[in-house]
Amino acid sequence: QVQLEESGGGLVQAGGSLRLSCLASGRTFSSSAMGWFRQAPGKEREFVATISWRGGSTYYNDSVKGRFTISRDNAKNTVSLQMNSLKPEDTAVYYCAARVFPATSSRKYDYMYWGQGTQVTVSS
Repeated sequence: QVQLEESGGGLVQAGGSLRLSCLASGRTFSSSAMGWFRQAPGKEREFVATISWRGGSTYYNDSVKGRFTISRDNAKNTVSLQMNSLKPEDTAVYYCAARVFPATSSRKYDYMYWGQGTQVTVSS
C-alpha cells in the first residue's frame, strides 16, 4: 500500500516556475516507478512525466520536454516535478501516481496509487 500527498501548486505568471513535491508513505516506494499526470477542466487526465524506481530512466510528454524535470529521493520518499517556462496551457490539477512495478510507464492505467492532486494555475 502506498499513500501519496502532493504539494507545491499555486498561481504563477506565464514564464514562471513551480516545484511540485509528492510525499509517499509505504514500504514499496523505493521499488516503484512514479509518475506525474495532469487534468485540465473538461479534459481527460494526461501523462506528464515518469521516473523509474532508481531514477535512472525518465520519460516526458512532448509538450513539457525541456521545461519540466522529474526527480526522486528514495531516502526521503519523495518525487518532485520542477516546472519552468510555464504556459497557460499547463494549467491543470497535477497528480502524483505510483506503480507497483519498477519500470516507467506513460499509461495512467498502469498506476495503482494516486494522490489527491494539487492545482497549478498559469496566468497569461
